[in-house]
Amino acid sequence: MDREEEAQSPGVVSTRVMDIVVALLFMVIGAIVIWDSIRLGWRWGLEGPQAGYFPFRIGTIIIVSSAVTLAIALFRRRRESGAFVRRHELMLVLQVLVPSAVFVFLIGYVGIYIAIAIFVAFFMWWQGRFSIVRILPVAVLVPIALFFMFEVWFLVPLPKGPIEEWLGF
Repeated sequence: MDREEEAQSPGVVSTRVMDIVVALLFMVIGAIVIWDSIRLGWRWGLEGPQAGYFPFRIGTIIIVSSAVTLAIALFRRRRESGAFVRRHELMLVLQVLVPSAVFVFLIGYVGIYIAIAIFVAFFMWWQGRFSIVRILPVAVLVPIALFFMFEVWFLVPLPKGPIEEWLGF
């Protein structure tokens, strides 16, 4: 697809809709902050501010600013709101997002090092169109290097799967 076709691809969602969704999402986050601040104590006590004093104010600021954003988005003319993302742009994002989500899912079952090997090999094959001769050394050496860096040198344990357990790590 050339640049002209990409520019002409239809918008998947408008900027106005995304402004409304994000404003509502932040209003919910602000409400959660306020609710928890009230639970902790949001007033000025005998010895100074209670634990929720400042978070309560931050939650209030989040809700007020989100309400302003929501009002602007609701009353903006539809013509002034362009496409937030076009179909080809969304497809480019999904080409990275979906494999990344699968990678995160795999970590829980095969451990991070095997998941990294699969992820690197898949991306080199799918996006890079590399041959298996180039894919295998990178897909094997990168997780090994990361293992030594985190587990041996920095002493930071990362999620392991059945293969690492079988090898005694």
